[in-house]
Amino acid sequence: MKIISVAFAVILVLAACNRNPLTGSKLTLDNYNQVTTGMSKAQVEKILGPATSMETKDMIIFKKTTWRYEDGNKFAVVTFKNDEVDSKDTNLGR
Repeated sequence: MKIISVAFAVILVLAACNRNPLTGSKLTLDNYNQVTTGMSKAQVEKILGPATSMETKDMIIFKKTTWRYEDGNKFAVVTFKNDEVDSKDTNLGR
């Protein structure tokens, strides 16, 4: 019974931190919705944590960086133009 109580307490703490209570991932719809155009990479990382994968392309007149976040079959993609959020996409909430 004590183990169940401890597990429940851990789930409550993780839920209060805007994390997926089962995986601990910060990739939640609430966190995703906090990311807005013009944010810096540091601001996004503070909200969503480190990206699962990153890709940077030098487009001559600007630098395009894509961060992909994955948690099981859920994902979010944040695209930066010159290190500021330019666009984002997700399947969270679908």
